[in-house]
Amino acid sequence: MTRLSDGDRVRLSTGHEVTLPLVTEATVAGAVLPARYDVAASLLPDGLTPVRATAQRAAVVVLCVEYHRIGDDAMAPYDEFAVMVAATPGRRPPLLPLLTRAAGAYVWSLPVTTESARALGDEIWGYPKTVADIDHRDDATRRETTVVEDGDRVATVGIDWPRTWARRERIASYAVREGRLERTPVAFQGKLGAAPLSGRVHVDPGDHERADTLRALDLGPRSVLRFSLDGRITYGAGRAVER
Repeated sequence: MTRLSDGDRVRLSTGHEVTLPLVTEATVAGAVLPARYDVAASLLPDGLTPVRATAQRAAVVVLCVEYHRIGDDAMAPYDEFAVMVAATPGRRPPLLPLLTRAAGAYVWSLPVTTESARALGDEIWGYPKTVADIDHRDDATRRETTVVEDGDRVATVGIDWPRTWARRERIASYAVREGRLERTPVAFQGKLGAAPLSGRVHVDPGDHERADTLRALDLGPRSVLRFSLDGRITYGAGRAVER
């Protein structure tokens, strides 16, 4: 198994080279939505438990991301669409308001628009990236993102921009790399926005096979949290999660 650490310079199978931690510049629209707990739990690997949005519902995160710069211009800018299950190590399913820095989100699906972006996420962090067509349509109030993969629409997601202010936040993402569950530290810095308990989010699953799972998750009509970022996202090296 290839163990990576911050400070390493990594050459991808595509020939691109990046240094960890990887600093990117991006614009993000995202939301945390209530979802069927049993379906969300079925998407997680051993060692993770869903975070509860309510007593009966899990929390699923959708992200519509436009990357403007990757590292020291290590590769061309790209777009991505993430679907993640909020999760924490262990078996106790905490409620979302009780989240600590130990909690994060497991990356279930992550279409991107270039092969170099797919290799970046897969080879360094184990993210399940696939190559797709992603179209972001932005105006002053909203981002609408449509994802088409293998000729079939995965989803169209609309998220209104919340009010923003300058700040920093840290979260964690989880993925399985080379058979090992890893936790990756992710830091955000820039104009961050957040709006709780909002109806200004719409997820319309398409006809791709992954859209069936989105429908099965039964994502609620009101988001637990609607958020945005215009700034930097920094990804550190993943670390094994002790089971």
